[in-house]
Amino acid sequence: MNFPYSNKKWMTISLAAVLTTAIGAGTLTASANTATTEQTKTAATAKATTTKETTATGTEASAATATDAKDQATTGTPTSAANSTTTEKATAAPTTTASTTTTAPTTTTAPTAPTAPTTTTPATTTPSASVGEDLTLEKAIQQALETNATLATARLDAKNADLNQMLSYKTSADMPADMIESLNAAKAKYISNAQGEMTKKLNALQVNATEGKIKLGAQQAYYNLIFAQDDLNLKQQSLARAQTQLKVANAAFKVGTKAKTDVLQAEMGLAGAQANLTSAKNSVEVARMDLNDFLGVDLTKDWKVVSSNKQTAPIKMTMKQAEDQAIAKRVEMTKVQEELKLAELNVKLIEEYSALSTLPGRVARNNVEKSQLAIEEQKRAISKEVSQAYLNLNAAREAIDFQKTAKDSAAESYRLTNLRFENGLATTLEVIQAEEELSNRENQYQKAILQYNLSVVNFETALGN
Repeated sequence: MNFPYSNKKWMTISLAAVLTTAIGAGTLTASANTATTEQTKTAATAKATTTKETTATGTEASAATATDAKDQATTGTPTSAANSTTTEKATAAPTTTASTTTTAPTTTTAPTAPTAPTTTTPATTTPSASVGEDLTLEKAIQQALETNATLATARLDAKNADLNQMLSYKTSADMPADMIESLNAAKAKYISNAQGEMTKKLNALQVNATEGKIKLGAQQAYYNLIFAQDDLNLKQQSLARAQTQLKVANAAFKVGTKAKTDVLQAEMGLAGAQANLTSAKNSVEVARMDLNDFLGVDLTKDWKVVSSNKQTAPIKMTMKQAEDQAIAKRVEMTKVQEELKLAELNVKLIEEYSALSTLPGRVARNNVEKSQLAIEEQKRAISKEVSQAYLNLNAAREAIDFQKTAKDSAAESYRLTNLRFENGLATTLEVIQAEEELSNRENQYQKAILQYNLSVVNFETALGN
């Protein structure tokens, strides 16, 4: 087949076709790129809009969470419901793409909510350590019996003495009686046994005696603290009276009815009352420390002392009855009586296995007499101690009534002196002197109560209770 075109024309047509194809493909590519760019811009715009809305929603969630946390800090109500609501809001935020969904938790500030309990916790806890523990007389005694170091040492010493004594006479105690043929063997068996039993008994009695001393010391320390606290109250009352007197003197001086010397005297009285109050506060701290030291507890332990005074009734028993009771119960009497029994046993063994006419026999009889004299001496000492405690107790009981009368009279004198001062018939110095007398009488009355309580304790201790 022949074509009417030459080779040159075919080349021209081919080039044109190629150019036309290239131009068409470029046009199509440009159109595709344009569409893709527009789609990308649209997606970006939507993403920005969504992010903005999500951020706003997250901000609202943060505000809601912060508000809930603030409400919880104010009312102390748990914020679980509020946090749940905040989570729902964050979830309900518009989410066009997957990246928007992951953006919402990032912008939400809900994790700051747990700070609310930290704010409310201190407000709901009230420290109770500042309140002192109640301390009665009975509790003070019981505490001393449990934790006093001296008593604990005495108990351990008694146990050690019992152990040592048991080891020393156990072998001789097992010796059969028919094998004893000499005085030394008899002493090794019977005297050692008797000494061991006596030591064990005396150790137990000594512990009881130490317990009695500890009870006495605990009560004395307890009453000393009560007296110090009562004295502090009196000093505070005295300070209040001095302050009132200074106000009255200043007012009278301003209107011209009193001289400047009255004000100066009132100021001196106030200064003296303040110094006495400071000293009384120090005495309370010292008395509390002494009590804690004796009880064997922390020296800084604070107590709310429950005041307990002994019954101010006359003694029902006579002095002779008190002496007989003390002789029967005191450890000192038991000790000398046990020593007499031991001396008499020694004489009996010498008489059975030797002769009393020998030197050891005469020494043994002398020891018996010495033990009898020791018993009489101890009876006299106990009787004297009980009698003194008996008399001191009666005197202390009567002193309370006398000191109360003196205190009441001083209070009335102070009142009348104040009335005279208000009417211009007395000076500030006279009022100050009347106040000092009243303060002194109040203090003496408190001392009388303290002395009576201590006298009761001493009397009970003298009886062997």
